[in-house]
Amino acid sequence: KDFGTLSPDSILYSGPYLLKDFTSKSSIEYVKNPHYYDHDKVSIEHVKLAYFDGSDQELTIRNFESGAYSIAGVYPNSSNFAKTKEKYKDNIVYSLQDKTSWYFNFNVNRKAYNHTAKTTDEQKKSTETAVLNKNFRQAVNFALDRTAYSAQSNGEEAASKTLRNTLVPPTFVQVGDKTFGEVVASKLVNYGTEWSGINLADAQDAYFNKEKAQAKFAEAKKELASQGVTFPIHLDVAVDQTSKNAVTGMNSVKQTLESVLGADNIVIDVQQLSTDDFNNVAFLAPTPADRDYDLNFDGWVGDYQDPSTYLNPFNAEDGFYLKIFGLDAQEDKAKIASLGLDTYTKMLKDADSENKDVAKRYEKYAEAQAWMIDNSLIMSAMSSGGTASVTRVTPFTRGYSLVGIKGDGNNYKYMKLQKDTVTTKQYEEAKAKWEQESKKAIEKAQKEAENHVK
Repeated sequence: KDFGTLSPDSILYSGPYLLKDFTSKSSIEYVKNPHYYDHDKVSIEHVKLAYFDGSDQELTIRNFESGAYSIAGVYPNSSNFAKTKEKYKDNIVYSLQDKTSWYFNFNVNRKAYNHTAKTTDEQKKSTETAVLNKNFRQAVNFALDRTAYSAQSNGEEAASKTLRNTLVPPTFVQVGDKTFGEVVASKLVNYGTEWSGINLADAQDAYFNKEKAQAKFAEAKKELASQGVTFPIHLDVAVDQTSKNAVTGMNSVKQTLESVLGADNIVIDVQQLSTDDFNNVAFLAPTPADRDYDLNFDGWVGDYQDPSTYLNPFNAEDGFYLKIFGLDAQEDKAKIASLGLDTYTKMLKDADSENKDVAKRYEKYAEAQAWMIDNSLIMSAMSSGGTASVTRVTPFTRGYSLVGIKGDGNNYKYMKLQKDTVTTKQYEEAKAKWEQESKKAIEKAQKEAENHVK
């Protein structure tokens, strides 16, 4: 009856580590599993993960220097980064972008107003009407300066290293000789000239464009004014006040949106909440009706290597992540249809039914991803990874993948530690070797698959 509770002896273990201790908002500890079938390849005996809320950005480097941490994130915008950069100028490395995709999304069916700057029902109604307008959503999409947003946590020099332009990572699967992202881009142009020439690869901003944003807003304003909407449109954005990066990031969003679209047209009201309050109205909100925001920053991570793992959670029939839009699949069918999510669901079903030709299957999912971009309910922004750290983990001894257990950040099976801090040169040389070996492995697998088909 106690199976799965937060106690080390309540869990059934089959992996390289056993849970030794878990203390909420403090630490998680693992010890090597002596019964693991492949225990000889587990070189690290003990792992301790320390909780970090982002409030003291010098904490990580202090603990690294004291020997308490084997790896520590460094924050280019922290007060002592210049000192850290000088001391570790040959040691700061940037991780690979991983499978977690982050995005901005709208609440199109807001019910809760416990945290809001709106003072009248007219403002609430105007915002609701605006976020249901596709031209308005696209205007916001083109006005979001993702590079400026990323720079608040990664610094200006490395801001692009975290950027992602699709929910499904662009290299997640191959479609013939093209990446998934390349196929999505070829589908996207069919939705309008505003999408022509857009490169959806990671580590660059595909969307930020002042002229496109202003043109789309002009169309939206004309449509909304005819519906009795008053301006400016107020968008509440909830943020965890404990995280300095989150607060400065959202203030960056406020600055760019109001600058590009005009503060007389749109106002971003940043609602700084305690960690618990933020979780209760956003990430951990129990029902769609508890989602207390107009614009939100959220994320999704895939579980298996098929685009459906990213796209299906938003389908109109049983997609449980419709809740981030404030929608319930059973109660809000009319609004779901008005947004075209029923069309999106048909695309997903069509793709899912293609179970013989994998290239055709992926191409159909690429069409659904293109629809999602054009619809702009979800506005892709960043990935996890791509961030700066100093480390004693020997480069590329740790497993890496966009799927499965190796795609989990808590994978320590093959990891090895070294006495000296990793140098940037050591990391880049190991990365080049890893990329070369990965390319050979992929080419070998593709040839074996082709021969199998033949």
